[in-house]
Amino acid sequence: MEVDHSTINRWVIKYSPQLEEAFHQRKRPVWVSWHLDETYLRVKGQWYYLYRAVDKTGQTVDFLLTEQRDERAATRFLTQAIRRHGVPEKITIDGSAANAAAIQSYNKAHGTAIVIRQVKYLNNIVEQDHRGVKRVTRPMLGFKSSKAAQCTLAGIELMHMLRKGQLEEGVNQGLSAAEQFCALAA
Repeated sequence: MEVDHSTINRWVIKYSPQLEEAFHQRKRPVWVSWHLDETYLRVKGQWYYLYRAVDKTGQTVDFLLTEQRDERAATRFLTQAIRRHGVPEKITIDGSAANAAAIQSYNKAHGTAIVIRQVKYLNNIVEQDHRGVKRVTRPMLGFKSSKAAQCTLAGIELMHMLRKGQLEEGVNQGLSAAEQFCALAA
C-alpha cells in the first residue's frame, strides 16, 4: 500500500485531536511553577500566535493557537491550562502586558493568588522549548487553514511531549516515543 503526503495530512487532521485528548487523560502531572510565552506561525499568509507553557523542569503544560495576541487570547489559554492541570503557584512571563493582565484578571475572577514573575531572562526555558516546534513547522512554510494548523500542531506537540516522557505509563515501562505513540493509539 502506497501512502502519499495528502493521505498523511488527512490522517493528521483526523486523528491528532483524538490522540491529544487521549494523551491528556494519561499525562504525568506538571510542576506548580510555569513559564508562559507565545510565538508566531504563518496561517493563511497571516501571523497566528501559539501560546505555550512549560513547567520549571521543561515539561509542556499546554498550548493554544490563536489569531490574536491580546488579553482575551491569553485568558483563554490560561483557563484551558488551569482546567487541565490545576492552578499554579507562580507563572513567569516576559514583558507581555496581555499575559500579565490575563493572570491578574484570572486571580480576581477566581480568588486565586498566582504570583506573576515578569522577568524577560527567566523565561529562556520556554523560549528554548519553542525551538522544537519551530524546527518542525518552519519547513512547512505556513499552514493553509487554521483547522489544519491546530490539528498539525496538536500532533507536533504530542510527539514533543512523548519525547520528553510525559506519558505516565511510557516512562515507567521504558518505552520509546514511537512505542508510547502506538500504546496511545491502541
